[in-house]
Amino acid sequence: MTLPTEICQALRELAAHTDGIDRPVYQALERDPLEPIIGLGDADAPLCFFGRDPGREEVRHGEPFIGSGGQIVRRVLYRHLHGEQMPDFEAGRALGRHYFWINTVPYKQVGNKAWSMAVKRRFHPLMRQLLVDNWRGRHIITLGREAFLWFGIDQTRETRQRLQDFWQREDRFTASVDVELQDEQGRARTFTLHPLPHPSPLNQTWFKRFPVLLKARLRQLDEKPAR
Repeated sequence: MTLPTEICQALRELAAHTDGIDRPVYQALERDPLEPIIGLGDADAPLCFFGRDPGREEVRHGEPFIGSGGQIVRRVLYRHLHGEQMPDFEAGRALGRHYFWINTVPYKQVGNKAWSMAVKRRFHPLMRQLLVDNWRGRHIITLGREAFLWFGIDQTRETRQRLQDFWQREDRFTASVDVELQDEQGRARTFTLHPLPHPSPLNQTWFKRFPVLLKARLRQLDEKPAR
């Protein structure tokens, strides 16, 4: 699916007035720092992967979830789909069209730190619109705390607290939770969040366990009836 022109232009305009985009990396890789990095896949894709923000390799290739953490996700996906090891980078890249890929903010930040709440809130309506209006699936695997709690932005205090409480649960990486999102026109849809830890080597508590947790999520979702 192609990013709608009006959303792409709106994202570019926001990015033009956003401090913190890692322009030296974009320049070094000869990439446009205003071009959003979003891999929408098929609008009918049954599953969405929702992460924090792109890194250097995502800038290089112009696709999300293509760096070291994304490669872990793609290797597990490939084995789940084909029953064998992913043979090469291009095979993993080709998986993109089968899923919906999106981040809290579609731009690389300096230092690979999480974007501030102010920046996430600025981009939130457009990223929310992509989920509500441009994807017909329901199930979202969120990667890390920042991605999961993004769904509480501009929500009621009750919803924010419900998500905060869920993240504190010991079974948060095996349980799921529903959340409703609305676009700017008031159209609402309910999504089911299936949180996982962020697949970063820096996340030593969960890094080695991530492939097993993702594999379990994929098996769990395969067993869900169509909605």
